[in-house]
Amino acid sequence: MRAITLGFHDVLDVQRVEPGAVYIVRLCDFKKHLQAVEQSAVPISTVSEFRTWGSEVPVFLTFDDGTAGAHAFGSSLLLACGWRAHFFITTDWIGRNTFMNRRHIRELHELGHVIGSHSCSHPERMSILDTHTLIGEWADSCAILSDIIGAPVRTASVAGGYYSRRVAETAASAGIQVLFTSEPVSNVAVVDSCLVLGRYSIQSFTPPETAGAIVSGARWPRWKQRLLWDAKRILKTVGGNSYVTARRRLLSLVMSHPRSSRP
Repeated sequence: MRAITLGFHDVLDVQRVEPGAVYIVRLCDFKKHLQAVEQSAVPISTVSEFRTWGSEVPVFLTFDDGTAGAHAFGSSLLLACGWRAHFFITTDWIGRNTFMNRRHIRELHELGHVIGSHSCSHPERMSILDTHTLIGEWADSCAILSDIIGAPVRTASVAGGYYSRRVAETAASAGIQVLFTSEPVSNVAVVDSCLVLGRYSIQSFTPPETAGAIVSGARWPRWKQRLLWDAKRILKTVGGNSYVTARRRLLSLVMSHPRSSRP
């Protein structure tokens, strides 16, 4: 089984993005990404439509963290294209400034988007948490989201990109059926009946044509992300706590970045 997934985070109507805020995509660029995807003529689906699939290669869109910009801009533009996406929510951040509130999450669900967990607290390194804590991050966040939308929550994405088999095993034990990682791969793995899918990240500096090329199945942009991912994996291993500290500062910048008015 294979699938191609584009991973977004925040979308903001700003003129420029602060250096280092790689997870913020300007609204004008986001529109270009969607145009490039639309021009590829590849159908956009959700995992709700593809619990299992054979030779088909579905294309999915995801948004991590649960930012207000993803709700305000991402959802409306996707609907204009006739598409639905997956919105993975960090439940401890619900209602915070620049993040979705309960009404936003409910609206996305009612519009046909898939609501999933992005953990409770967005741990810096999920892969080093003990099993009990991991299960709590998955189970508690899914319970909170299920209460908001009035339906079971069976999808999730790994916070921080620190994936391990145990992260998937605990997700499966918490009832999660589909788990997205940040690893740029199209192959789908199965861990304890949970499907594990990779994603190709769209960041502030990603050219719009790259999004179209990836969903069309072009190899080079996917290989390029894989090479960069492997290099980052080495930095994570060698850098240890220094890498985590740098990432924490980046996340703090993203969370404190002033948001423009919403439509």
